[in-house]
Amino acid sequence: MGLTDSDSGTVHYVRFQSPHRNKRGHFTGVFGLINTLAREGKLSEEQELFRRTNNSWYNAAYTDPSTVDPGIYDHEINPGAAAWFKPSAEHLLARIPGYLEILAAHGVDCRLLRSTDPGRVIYEDDVQIAVVPYA
Repeated sequence: MGLTDSDSGTVHYVRFQSPHRNKRGHFTGVFGLINTLAREGKLSEEQELFRRTNNSWYNAAYTDPSTVDPGIYDHEINPGAAAWFKPSAEHLLARIPGYLEILAAHGVDCRLLRSTDPGRVIYEDDVQIAVVPYA
């Protein structure tokens, strides 16, 4: 996916999110977008099976930052906090196209963002960072 610039060694974090702000003024990530479709009963049986299977795989494959620090995604403490994948997350990124296909089938926009500095880091592990975006 080209997350590290081989010439400079610069790290490019990536995030998949809606291009539109939600009710709270934030950009919902790819997993939140899929889970919203599921809550609204819009997924086909096959799509729901994909979502459940892959969400379970992700839950087992990496840490949800809010299980380490329940305040990570608190809107008062860390407004707009969002998780970004590190280049070391290639195995996690490999499953994202299936989510994007489902979103596209439902006309839900989701874009790929790349950044060397997406915000103030409030959590970090081997595959991700969670940041509060710069104002």
